[in-house]
Amino acid sequence: MSEQDVLYEVTDGIATITINRPKKYNALNIAVVKRLRELFEQAEKDESVRVVVLTGTGEKAFAAGADITEFQGKDSKSVRALAENGQALCTYIESMSKPVIAAVNGFALGGGCEVAMACDIRYASANARFGQPEINLGIIPGFGGTVRLPRLVGLGIAKELVYTGDQIKAEEALRIGLVNRVFDSVEALRAGVDELAKKLSKKPGVAIRLAKQSLNNAWALPIRESLDFEVNVFCEVFDTEDMVEGVDAFLNKREPHFKHK
Repeated sequence: MSEQDVLYEVTDGIATITINRPKKYNALNIAVVKRLRELFEQAEKDESVRVVVLTGTGEKAFAAGADITEFQGKDSKSVRALAENGQALCTYIESMSKPVIAAVNGFALGGGCEVAMACDIRYASANARFGQPEINLGIIPGFGGTVRLPRLVGLGIAKELVYTGDQIKAEEALRIGLVNRVFDSVEALRAGVDELAKKLSKKPGVAIRLAKQSLNNAWALPIRESLDFEVNVFCEVFDTEDMVEGVDAFLNKREPHFKHK
């Protein structure tokens, strides 16, 4: 893999990770998945990073699935590492302490759709297309698609998308709850994502981290355990400097200046 197949930059507390294989529609081969995991770990460990944005180069694709050339010659044993690494990447994105925004510019198919679903928020351009087309290859999603998709859009719609392998347009993805917002153009998408990322970067980091954990628990834990966790972390944030600052700023009608402590 070329080092330029995935780009990384940090500006004003926002880390942008860009899949940079436009001639391959930003397909996710084994090396790219590995590099993405490394860069997300780098962003997580960097205390200057408050928000992460994941996108793809160009206007045609966010990530048009796995690199199918790597499927040739695989059997149930040899393909396991590919699926496990893909799932591990998505689980890491989902569980990291910082908010992750997917800026979907074009095709988000197969593994690309699965990685987008692992992000906290999905913004899309009007030309975006989503789908889990694996069925057309005689296989099924393997990066978590059969698990996250029904949780986002409901079981019936998820089954229809997985069974048919059909692609859906951005507006349909918005209607079913797969994306949060749709923008008229890729340029408008970039501006919208930048605005959101800047807004989130100014929010208190500890509260964001604990809120994300509590929200994710709604998927993973029974409701009673999730509610108990929420009470515990609700109390925990009252011991932070950011809580003192936020309350004081509100009462004194000024902008808060959070230290993420």
